Amino acid sequence: MAPGWTSVRLSRSRSSSPASQYEDDVLLPSSKRRRLLTDSVDSDRPQTAYTAPSRIPDQKTHSTISTTLSVKLSSIQTVEPSFEALKVSPWLIKSLAAMQIKRPTAIQKACIPEILKGRDCIGGSRTGTGKTVAFAVPILQQWSKDPFGIYAVVLTPTRELALQIYEQFQALGAPQSLKTALVVGGTDMCPQAIALSQRPHIVVATPGRLADHILNSGQDTIAGLSRAQFVVLDEADRLLNASGPGSMLPDVETCLSALPPSTQRHTLLFTATVTPEVRALKALPRPKDRPPIFVSEINTEDNTPQALIPSSLRQTYLQVPLKQKDSFLHALLSVPSIVDLTSIIIFCNRTQTADLLHRILLALEHNVTSLHSKMPQSQRVKNLSSFRAQTCRLLVATDVAARGLDIPSTNLVINYDVPRNPDDYIHRVGRTARAGRAGTSVTFVGQRDVELVLAVEKHIGRQMSEWKEEGVNVETRVTRGRLLKDVGEARMEALRNVEGSKDVFGRRKKVLKRAQ
Repeated sequence: MAPGWTSVRLSRSRSSSPASQYEDDVLLPSSKRRRLLTDSVDSDRPQTAYTAPSRIPDQKTHSTISTTLSVKLSSIQTVEPSFEALKVSPWLIKSLAAMQIKRPTAIQKACIPEILKGRDCIGGSRTGTGKTVAFAVPILQQWSKDPFGIYAVVLTPTRELALQIYEQFQALGAPQSLKTALVVGGTDMCPQAIALSQRPHIVVATPGRLADHILNSGQDTIAGLSRAQFVVLDEADRLLNASGPGSMLPDVETCLSALPPSTQRHTLLFTATVTPEVRALKALPRPKDRPPIFVSEINTEDNTPQALIPSSLRQTYLQVPLKQKDSFLHALLSVPSIVDLTSIIIFCNRTQTADLLHRILLALEHNVTSLHSKMPQSQRVKNLSSFRAQTCRLLVATDVAARGLDIPSTNLVINYDVPRNPDDYIHRVGRTARAGRAGTSVTFVGQRDVELVLAVEKHIGRQMSEWKEEGVNVETRVTRGRLLKDVGEARMEALRNVEGSKDVFGRRKKVLKRAQ
């Protein structure tokens, strides 16, 4: 029987121990500021003047009042946004239309004109609001005026997000024969070095792999980086994270060392979470000949986690016994309302858990694929493409899939493991309910997870509701019939496959054996 969590909510009398070991490729929050931009203290926020009401009766004529009123009313009418109004080039507008992007989002309306004016920019907006277009469009518009060498370098924390940005640049720049290069880990360095030496217009990279080229591939390979006009840090909060064993900041600094100094380039930072470290960059001094940094925070002005969670997201929990999580998952996925869903992401904390759960679900004949950091890059790309195309209905993933990936059709997010870091919960559930769509998240809560869930609820400022569906009892579905036996047999088969993927010393082989 699952633990009584309701009483724990009220009394918090139970003691809890941490959940399973956290995924090693997830970063902890940063507590250290690093200088990447310089700035003035001037504020870009419009100041509204206040005029106290006069006690003296107005002596204006009715016609004057009517004219003034009509002017004021016309000034507050909502103007339909368009890329034409933002002075985007016609060829880019056609490319956007071909991608079914016809109206700019709030972050795009705010940032595109300012970047076109030559200002450095810090853009904060929740996931799924079009931040990539917000920096790609002005970069390509400026590049088209003088298309030379390596014009822009985009750094992003994960390979999947890098691939996504790379594909968007390719699609937008196709009419102008844009040359792009993808520089990420998990693939051969030699073709990447050749591509860099040929001076592509746009380089999209993860910091670790680009730093490897800077340190090891020779000056001829990286010489083109020294003339880049734009540097973009996407998911800047994670790239600037200075704490934790997986900090990317040293690699980011290595990359910046090969690029022009901040006074000779434009620097753009975009993130869904505007941390104090990111915001503090605005207050640093700037040269007199450089305009102040433009800062736009869409729906993040209060910098609260609540603002980052879509209002259309239904957040729920399901109490499960620790040793029967896979059985409860199988039962939940068989519920009629969930069977009809076409796109579900299941998040785990560890690569080992994700790999084993993927094999179990395959043995249970679910249409499933997986994504984690120990998987070869070619397999990661293939699996993600299958999920995007809905060839596979389920994606079992670690937190490498939690940030930035744009899969608008995702209906449901299941937290098989409760994340140790509440911020990672926000990024996970942000994979659904994107762009105003409805979505649901279900978090599995075991005996050891109560304190972790309470920490998440405190962080997001709301309580999850218990997952319920009329006429459905997941626990009854688990205990009746052959479900427990079927899941047990699937687990044994999965464990045998995992053992078969190890060498004679018990170490996991580089390429995980996939159950088919």
